[in-house]
Parts: sequence; C-alpha cells; structure tokens
Amino acid sequence: MYNLVKRYVSNLTKDQLNDFALKNDVTLSESELDFVYVFVKKNWEMIFRNPNLLHLERYKEHFSPENFVKIQKLFAMYYQKYGYLL
Repeated sequence: MYNLVKRYVSNLTKDQLNDFALKNDVTLSESELDFVYVFVKKNWEMIFRNPNLLHLERYKEHFSPENFVKIQKLFAMYYQKYGYLL
C-alpha cells in the first residue's frame, strides 16, 4: 500500500488536486491550491503513517473560512471511510 501511495503522490499534479477539490465542492484559490499541493507533497508520509498527527486547525489561516469548514468535513469523511487502511 505504501508504495502505491508513494507513486501516486509523486505523480500528483496541481490540476488533479484541483479537480478532486472541485468534485467535492471545494473551490480553492490559487494560493490555497499552492499550499495544499506543497503540503501534500511534503507531508504525505507523516499523514500516511499516523493521520492522528494531522491537526487541521494549524493550517486554518491558509484557507477561506468556507473552504476550511469544507476541508475539515472532507477529511473526516475520507478518514472514516478509509482510515482503517492506514
């Protein structure tokens, strides 16, 4: 599983990330998209190994209030759905 995720993240593009956000009703500004892209590229291993270390509140200032709420809900939904795989 680790190698699959590693390969996926290494090939991940901003466009793919933006498409995912849009499909989930999150319209990211350019600066929000840049932040998320860099964050995922740098921190995916930490999140993969221990998702409990991710405290979204630390990054609240990087998002509009509306997007931050949507991102929190999206993370919670996906963690509930797929967290057992981590």
